[in-house]
Formats: sequence, structure tokens, C-alpha cells
Amino acid sequence: MKKDKQGCDTGTCMVCRLCMKEWLPAVEAGSVHFTYRKGQELFKEGDPVKGIFFIYKGSVKVHKHWDEDKELIVRFAKKGDIVGHRGIGFEPVYPVTATALEAVTVCYFDIAFWEASLKVNHQLLYELMLFYARELQESERKMRNLAHMPVKGRIAQALISLENKFGRNGSGFIDFGLSRQDLASYIGATYETTFRMLQEMIQEHLIVMSGKEIAVADRAGLLRLCGLPADQT
Repeated sequence: MKKDKQGCDTGTCMVCRLCMKEWLPAVEAGSVHFTYRKGQELFKEGDPVKGIFFIYKGSVKVHKHWDEDKELIVRFAKKGDIVGHRGIGFEPVYPVTATALEAVTVCYFDIAFWEASLKVNHQLLYELMLFYARELQESERKMRNLAHMPVKGRIAQALISLENKFGRNGSGFIDFGLSRQDLASYIGATYETTFRMLQEMIQEHLIVMSGKEIAVADRAGLLRLCGLPADQT
């Protein structure tokens, strides 16, 4: 990690977009930009909470370790997303780890400034409440899927969600390079099972793969696998 001297564009992160105009000078003074190399941790599970991070450039995986060397990826974060917020509360430790998937720049606010911002910026507080509600709904959906949905359906759901979040690049692939191991950790399956299901989905012309790139070839077919209507977005 190192400091980045570039300033904030006052439009990428939630704080800049939603705070009162009168609060912007405080935001500019209270934020710090850091850069991380691929594989570096922004923060680690169990560390005391010192602040929160908004992704300014790049992408990050948020994950938990379990059963010694295994991990479960909770979510992926991209430009404009917030990470570190799960540690805010009565137990001020980070319950997850955030790791850079590529070169990443973040806009960092220490916890005291963040709490002060919430107290005086009601629109920011309201949007944060909605964000927590969406995260809770997504977590509950993933728990249900882990318990009841076959692995192939979980892969289909994951790919639809990732395409919705990151969009497609100029070649039609999901604009987010995803290793098979990270996909397995994201859907809560073994690498071997995930690899086998991906090969089946290629044979069934549901997806196309090239290295870490994946393209959705038959969206309606993927939606059927996860029990969603064909017109679901």
C-alpha cells in the first residue's frame, strides 16, 4: 500500500455524490487515496476497524476464511463500491478480508470522519441504509442458494449477477476476469466440481470461455437453471 497524490473527482464514491455541497471541502480534506498491488489486502479479517474504503479504480474481492485453507467470497467490488463497512457496529473488527484483484486505488476515510459525515448528511445516511438492505437481501439469497440450488444453477446465477454488475467488454465477455478458483469460492463449491460444470455449460452452449474471460451465450438458458423467468434482468 502507498499513498496516491491524486485528488478526488468528487463524483465516484457515495460520500462525494450524496453529501451536502457545504460538506465537500471537509470530504476533500478528510479523504486519503491509497494504491494497492494485485494480491494486496486492504484489510484483514479480525483487524480492528480504522476506516472504510471506496473503490476509485480497479476491483476487489471480499472474502472469509473457513476450514483452515478454504475461503468463501462474499462479494466483488468495483469502482464506486464501498468495502470495510461490515466492520462498523458494536464489535469494531473487520469480519471479512478485502483483497485487490488487480491494481486498485481507493478513497479512504477514517472511522471518526465517516461517522461525522453520516450524522450531518441525511441523504448519505438514507442511501447507506438502502445499501445495507440490498446487501442483506443478497446475502439471504446466497444462503438459500447454497442450501437448495445445484452447483450448475449457482454458477448460472453468479454469471448473470456478474454480467449485470460489470457489464460486457468489446468482445462480449463479462468485463471482469474471474479465475475458476475464485468462481468456486464465490458459489461455495469445490474447484473440481466448478470446473466440470463449466465444461458442461460450454458443451450446452450456455457460455463461452477464453482463459479467465466468460461470456454469457444463452441468458435464457442460464435463467432457467437458477429458476428465474426468461425476461429477468
